[in-house]
This record gives sequence, C-alpha cells and structure tokens, in this order.
Amino acid sequence: MTAVSGIRPIGLRANGTVIRVGAAAFVLVMMIWLCGRGLGPVPPLGPLIDPSTGVWALPAVAELPRSTEVRIAGTRAPVTVLYDDRAVPHIFAESEGDAYRALGYVVARDRLFQLEAQTLAAAGRLGEIGGRRLLAADRETRQLGMPRAAEQSLAAMPVGTPARDAADAFSEGVNAYIDSMTPAELPLEFRLLGIRPERWTPINTLHLLNRMGRTLAYEDDLERVATRARVGAAAADALFPARSPIQEPIQPNGQTRPRFDFAPLPPPGAPDSAAAALLALLGDVTPHRTRGDAARAGDALGSDNWAVAGRRTAAGAVLLAGDPHLDLTLPSIWYEAQITVPGVLDVYGVTIPGAPGIIIGFNRDIAWTFTNSQTDVIDYFAETVDDSIHPSRYMVDGQWKPLALRTETYRGPRGTTLAVDTVRYTHRGPLRHSGTRWLSLRWTVLETPATLGAFGELAKAKSVEEFRRATNAYAAPAQNMLVADRRGHIGVRSTGRFPVRGGDGRGDVIRDGSRSSNDWQGDWPLSRYPGAVDPPQGFLASANQQPVDPNVEPAYLGTAWFSPWRALRINTLLRAAPPMTPELMAKMQTDPGSERANLFVPIFLAAAQRRPARAECAAGAALLGAWSRLYTRDNTRAVLFEAAMRELDAQTWDELGANAGDHPADQILVELASDSTSAWWDDRHTLAVEHRDDLVCNALESALASTTQRFGQPDDVRWRWDRTASANVMHLLRIPALSARGIAVQGGPGTLNPSTNATFGASWRMVVELGAETRGWGTYPGGQSGNPLSNRYQDRLASWAAGTLDTLRFPHRVQELPGTRVTSSLTVLPQR
Repeated sequence: MTAVSGIRPIGLRANGTVIRVGAAAFVLVMMIWLCGRGLGPVPPLGPLIDPSTGVWALPAVAELPRSTEVRIAGTRAPVTVLYDDRAVPHIFAESEGDAYRALGYVVARDRLFQLEAQTLAAAGRLGEIGGRRLLAADRETRQLGMPRAAEQSLAAMPVGTPARDAADAFSEGVNAYIDSMTPAELPLEFRLLGIRPERWTPINTLHLLNRMGRTLAYEDDLERVATRARVGAAAADALFPARSPIQEPIQPNGQTRPRFDFAPLPPPGAPDSAAAALLALLGDVTPHRTRGDAARAGDALGSDNWAVAGRRTAAGAVLLAGDPHLDLTLPSIWYEAQITVPGVLDVYGVTIPGAPGIIIGFNRDIAWTFTNSQTDVIDYFAETVDDSIHPSRYMVDGQWKPLALRTETYRGPRGTTLAVDTVRYTHRGPLRHSGTRWLSLRWTVLETPATLGAFGELAKAKSVEEFRRATNAYAAPAQNMLVADRRGHIGVRSTGRFPVRGGDGRGDVIRDGSRSSNDWQGDWPLSRYPGAVDPPQGFLASANQQPVDPNVEPAYLGTAWFSPWRALRINTLLRAAPPMTPELMAKMQTDPGSERANLFVPIFLAAAQRRPARAECAAGAALLGAWSRLYTRDNTRAVLFEAAMRELDAQTWDELGANAGDHPADQILVELASDSTSAWWDDRHTLAVEHRDDLVCNALESALASTTQRFGQPDDVRWRWDRTASANVMHLLRIPALSARGIAVQGGPGTLNPSTNATFGASWRMVVELGAETRGWGTYPGGQSGNPLSNRYQDRLASWAAGTLDTLRFPHRVQELPGTRVTSSLTVLPQR
C-alpha cells in the first residue's frame, strides 16, 4: 500500500512493529470495549475474549477462503463467483434470480453489519441497539412516514413482478449466509453491541432506498418562513431565489460562457406580517434535516459528472466520469461487483448494500452516473384540525375528513417499550405538531413504488435512448442522470417527479391545507424535464446547479440553489481542454482549481486597494494576491481565504442571525458585491454605516488576525492546507479506532473534490471509455470488507486520497479472468 498521510492498516502495526494478528485483534477490541459508552449498552467482556467464539476468532475469518461452496434455496443452476485481486466479486449465473441470490450472499458475507445498521436506521429502530438516547432519531424517521411508505411500496410490488422477484432472490442470498455463518464469523460490531443479525426481507431493500431518498432530498420551506419573518418577503426571495444569479445549467442554453444575472438586492425590510404570525404559531420549529451534515454547506459539497463526445476525445470514443458525493464511511456506502447473465445482463459497477443490482456503472454498451438535482420535492401544508392536541379530523374545502392513524411503538435493546406515538396522516402525508399548528408534509419519496424496477431496467439498456426510456418511470429521489453509449451519443436528464403546485406554483412556502386548490395538481410531463442529448458543444456536465436556465423554462423547480462553482469549473476545463483522455478525466476529479476563489479573491484585493490606509487589510490582500487559488495540499494561503470567507458571510448576513445554515449561498455574495452601497453591507452592531469595501476589509483583517493567532506567522508550516483540512472516513458506529481520520486530500470548498475536515465527499470515482471495448477505472474510500482486521477493510483509501483510479476488470466470461488475478471463488448450488 502506498503510504499516504492519515491512512494506516488498522490494528496491524504499532510504533513500526508488526503485531501478531491475534494480539492486534485483542488490543483493538479492548480499546473499543473500554470506550464503549458511545455504542449503547456494552456487553460483558467475557464473551468478547472467549477463545473459541470471541475476538480471538476474528482474524481467522478476516480474509475470504480460497474457495467456498454453498447451497441457496431457489437456485436453479450453479453460479460461479470469482473474486479478483481487488476483492470484487464477478458473478456468472444463468438467470437473474440466481445472480441476485449470489449477490445477496456475497454482500452479506462482506457487509452484514452494514445491512443491519442501515435497516434499523431507515426503519426508525435504532433504539433497539442504542436505547433511549436514539429515540429522537427514531421518532423523526417514523414521523416522516418512512416505514409506512416502505410497507406501501412493498404492497405495490406484487410477487411475480421483476422488482419483487429481484428483492426476494436477494433476500434468499442474504439469509443463506446468515444461516451458514459460524459463531466465529459473527462480525465484530454484533459482538460489541451484544446482538444477532435479523433475517433479511424485501422490505429492508425499500427501507434502504427510502433512506437514500431522505439523504438526497432538500427542504427549506420552514427556514424561508423564518427568513421572511426577519427581513420581509422581498428580501428573502432575493436571498434564496428561484432563479440562480449565475447560470451554467445542466441543459445547455446555447451560451459559450456562464451568464451572470446580477441585480441590486432589495434591502432588509420589515418583518413579513403573515410569516411572523405563522412563525409565532409554529413555535420553535426546525425542519427535518434531509441532507445529513450538508445542511447549508451545499456550496462546499455535492456531486459531479460529465461526458465528452467522441469528436472531443483523443481516441474518438465517448468518455464519461462521475463521482457522487455522500457520507464517507467504513465500510463504504458502495460495494463493487460484476453481474453477468448470458443474453440478459452484463453489468459492472457499484451497488448499495441491500439493493439487488448495480446502481451506478456500465455495461458493454452504455455507462451512467448520477448527481442530485436539488429540486424542491417536499411541501408543507398548515392544516385545520378538529382538536389542537389530539386531532382525528382535518378540513378541506369546508368538509371534515378523517385522519389516518398509525401507532408507532419504540423498543429498547431488551425489547422494553421506550415510547408509543400516534402518527397521523392526511391525504398529503404525515402530520406534525408545531407550536399550536399542525403541518402535513407531502414528499415524492413517500410515493415511489417504481424506483427499484427502474434500476433493474437501466442496467440492460444499450443506448442513450433506451436508458432514458428505462428511467421514465423513475420517481425519487430526483437525480441528474448522465449517460453515454458506445454508438457515440451522450445525454443527461433531471429525472424524477417534479410536482405542479397550485396557487402561484411555488413550493418554498407553507400552504393553507384547508383548500384543495393548494394541493399538487400533478407532475411535469417528461417532455419538460431538463436535459439534452448530443449538444453542439460536445459535452455535458452536472454538479447540483440549477438544472435549466429559467429563461428557457421559467416554471418553479426550487430555490436556494447551490452556487455553481463546480459546474463552472467542469465547463471551464472542458471548453479549454485538449482532446480528452481517460487520464485527463480522472485528473479532473481532484482538480484543485476554484472558480469561487477566482471570483472572491479579486473582491478582497480591490477592497484593499480602495482602502490604502488600512494596513492590515493590505497585508491580508498581499498574501491572497500571491496565492495561486489552487487547493493543493502544500499551499499556504487557502486557510486565510477560507477564514476571510467565513468572516465575510457572518458579517454580511448579521440580519439573518448567527446560524450559517440560514445564510444565502456564496453566489448571492458575489451578486451583492456588484452593489457597493447596498444596505446589506452595513453592520447593525456599529454606529457607522459600512459599505462594501469597509466590510470586506473588516472580514479580511479579522481573518488574518485569527489565522495568525491560531497557526502562527504566514510562513509557519501550520498554514499548509493539508495541516488544516482533511477528510475523515468514519466507522458506521463512529468508533475512532475503526475509522480513518485526518486524510490529506487535494481540494477545498467549491472545488471538484470538496473533502475538508468533513465526513462527506467523493464516495465513488469512475471513468469509463466506450470504445470498441468498454473500459472502466474507479475507486472509493475504503474497501470491500466490513471486517476491520481484513486487508480489504481500507485498502483503497490510499489510491482514493491520491486521486488515482484502479483498472476495473470486466471479463465477458469466467475463463477471461486469469487465475493469477483470482483470490477467492464461490460456487452457489441449488438445494438438494
């Protein structure tokens, strides 16, 4: 393994001395056991050190056996699974059902605890392992209606349909492993928590998909009420606009450079009386956080993808790249595999453990990847109910309708009842009590029975057009689906359900639920979905920016769009690029350039020039002026720039409060900078009236003082970017001993690789060339195994941190994988 800062084989080396594996396992588990308060109830130490079934048995099962034979119920014909030297299983079966049984088995063998943890989280059952302190998380999940939605989706997938058959077969494979597992093979986390794995059922797959929908959904309705209550409706709508002021859309708009639609921002106004009154009724209301740690940090996070037509590549073959940005965990959110069924399916890529099939990847004819569309798919409605405490009815158009009631019982680790809730539902969705009002929520993720089937079909598509047809029924979460084919075509489409709202059509307000005219009036037709095929520019790209130029499609899709820094960078690089190669595509994924810095550094420099009497401002500007504006590991000025940006954000938006999560995106700051005397520049805490250059200098001076105080003088080594920013890949239980923290990476906020002191970043990097023979390269931060003592637990972290990709082996048949590359084999046989 290449030596990379912050990465080391867990438990195998101490002070430069190799430890015997058994001793390493004991030391590792003792560390975890002694710090076990973070895990919930800690089991007795005795079972952990039992010589036959405790920690001593873990090393013996850390690596896959050379060969294994297993019988799985329902299997029709033998299945061959070969693991290559990157621990990727290549599954060769004679039917799809048999392939998914084998996939279930191998995923369970490598990731059994991950399967369990995901299910408990998505079903609102974390209290069963963590006790009362996880009750709030479970309540939020169930009050969102997620378990109920999974049950309804399962009912809409009758036995005999392709999606249900795939889920059933996958379940049979998982359960076959659980049934065959010896006590020594029980994963470490189960031992630490004192629990046993549950049997897998198809609904667990739907729980998983709903949880992904929750991660990828975006809502700001309740935050916008608070903003309007502070500064008025006009100002709030300008700070969180439905039209991004910088346009570089996913659907090309015919322009050869981004468009800057800057206008003076309305000044802070009087509180909007309707919003203030509603806020008072709602009380201390906070929105359901649906993007994990991302919240308002969207400018620093996100996903990237792009495709380049053959006429712009060195080999004349279409190229596609994708790197979805999600939570960085050990084990990874992704699991790599190949699935081959002659004449039916031949696909390679990554699946989410628990899903029967490949989610992102390629087959012999196409390659595809996704980014989140950031569209608004969640709305709130203020309901009129018959009882403010225990309602049983709600009013629509003057008529009382009964609420659907669902009892939710929360269990503790020993089966004790922690709490019992009644969750109420209108025809729109779950009802939530806020202050003296009741709000119902409508969300596309709660209404998506067709999603699983779409994934199964897209893997069989042979062209861009077939791929688009296969995803016509896809509903949620809304994604920018990028695809390229071997015939030379490229295409992108923002795919999902886009609601047509009543009233003024906006979804960032809380509607009066007593009027049916405020309900969703249907969905956008496919013909209006943002997208393009084979544009004249010869490339396509998406990076969470506004999907379509509002001059082309003015209908509401959302507000508070992420700043398009990554989209600007991708398009800048592609417009100026020489003929593209796979190597250049991979290099772009960790490109250190920043369009954000390119726009803001001149603002700081100009302010210092116009305020020559401010020596500290000039000193800070001199340091920024010498910066290349590249977030390389060894640069020593990005740390000052980031401090200045934090100060500028806090001082500019003081009218909105101290919570940065309630502040506009950085692109609004750029727009504001074009108006030097805007009232927003004035600091309410001073008697003087500040203008733009005053506040910009204030921010730079404060940043220079704080950075110097923290890291020393500007020539101090502590100013290096890799000393102040890093990626952290955390174990699922957040156990430090099982995590990889402080990984130095190239990139920063707004760059294509935005991992900065975060647990969120590029979760899978892939480049595919669709030539005479389809070739792929990829990596992810972690490894295939969930066993911390396995050599395959974090073996890919070094290449991920370095920005290098591995060759993805995609044999047509069993015989094409050389024996020297095969590290393990599995044969799945029918039951006798």
